Amino acid sequence: MKVLKDILYKVAIDAVKGPTDIAVNKIEFDSRKIELNDVFVAIKGSLSDGHAFIDKALELGASAIICETFPERIVNGVTYIQVKSSNEALAFLSANFYENPSQKLRLVGVTGTNGKTTIASLLYQLFKNVGYKVGLLSTVKILVDETEHKATHTTPDSLTINHFLNEMVETGCEFCFMEVSSHGVHQKRTEALHFEGGIFTNLSHDHLDYHNTFAEYRDVKKSFFDHLPKSAFAIVNVDDKNGAVMVQNTKAKKVTYALKSYADYRAQILENQFTGLLLKVNNHELWTKLIGSFNAYNLLAIFATAIELGLEEQEALRLVSALESVSGRFQYIVSESKITAIVDYAHTPDALENVLKTIENIRTRNEQLITIVGCGGDRDKTKRPIMAKIASELSDKVIFTSDNPRTENPETIIEEMEKGVEPQNFKKTLSIIDRKQAIKTACQLANSGDIILIAGKGHETYQEINGVRHDFDDMKIVKEILEQLNK
Repeated sequence: MKVLKDILYKVAIDAVKGPTDIAVNKIEFDSRKIELNDVFVAIKGSLSDGHAFIDKALELGASAIICETFPERIVNGVTYIQVKSSNEALAFLSANFYENPSQKLRLVGVTGTNGKTTIASLLYQLFKNVGYKVGLLSTVKILVDETEHKATHTTPDSLTINHFLNEMVETGCEFCFMEVSSHGVHQKRTEALHFEGGIFTNLSHDHLDYHNTFAEYRDVKKSFFDHLPKSAFAIVNVDDKNGAVMVQNTKAKKVTYALKSYADYRAQILENQFTGLLLKVNNHELWTKLIGSFNAYNLLAIFATAIELGLEEQEALRLVSALESVSGRFQYIVSESKITAIVDYAHTPDALENVLKTIENIRTRNEQLITIVGCGGDRDKTKRPIMAKIASELSDKVIFTSDNPRTENPETIIEEMEKGVEPQNFKKTLSIIDRKQAIKTACQLANSGDIILIAGKGHETYQEINGVRHDFDDMKIVKEILEQLNK
């Protein structure tokens, strides 16, 4: 049991009704999970307002209510605390409840449009290979050293973050690498966390369904670096024009990396093949199993972070060279008939272009490139025609199909994508709503030596249609189809 007044430390309070020296069981922002003597935090969400469920929380035994507006009915024996922001309050309450676990390990956040999962996951892998106990908070999964938990959001809610950080501390983890999404920053999920470092990858078209404008999206990302302490480091990609913007107002130590610009950490691509990359990193040659210029940036950020966290340069180079690719990130197989199938999470215009240009730089042009791509439903609609334009320009054949249509009509999504195709590229395109049939068609169209790119879902093992998740694994399905066609 904790005492309410102790977990209110640093919470911006406007008014209090009732005592704060009461014992509390736990904190919840979902009224359905409330138990006796819990604190209920009423949060205004995009779909529902937690203030409407205060009475429900009281019925289930809540002893304290944190809210932005006091309810009309005040119940005797219950403590009500009015705050400026329930999201921010939840962040501090959660950190205090778990006794600020982020201060007891070395927490590094990774933000940007693309590369977050790869960098966070490979930093986890690298420091595990050194022999440390390490934590990971990512889109793909949450890892408490070697214990895996399912991830539901790129950046979980404040309660979940602090719960797992506390578990990491109790398990003896010394490091934690965490993806920091723009949603997470905007909704104050990362408030009250102590970061030892932050990494900026790049910024391109994404999440404008949520942020409205690119400037707002950029500024939310920037605010993460604005809040880093003086003791932290801020590692930014200065080949991206927003890299310098990110650290304009940071108090942290500024560290830069680049392939094209002058920077603290620089790399040059010497060879780019399907088997890997040969890089020159700070005048040292490095062979890696990862592929493509986008991964050269990712590896450079990882190398810089390893050095800033105290590893020796030669040791860091050796460890970077040994890294294995992340599931669903340029993951590929070659069939018996010599067809190469690549599965990649590319779900933004920039990411799709990066993957297609990587393939373009490696291929011989004696083979055809067949791209399968869709766009998610209930998400940023403006990127749909842009992604279709990129796919049709940089591929020999394109099949537009369903991604996760969610509650939208997949036919409508594909029609919106098709609007981006230039007239001269119409003949390259097909539209097949059923994703499995689209993959099968691509495999049937492919000849020996051809390349199939299946973009958009990557590591995901489901397809969400009308609110229902169905088992669907791009890599598993393409393997099965290619094996059947080889028989």
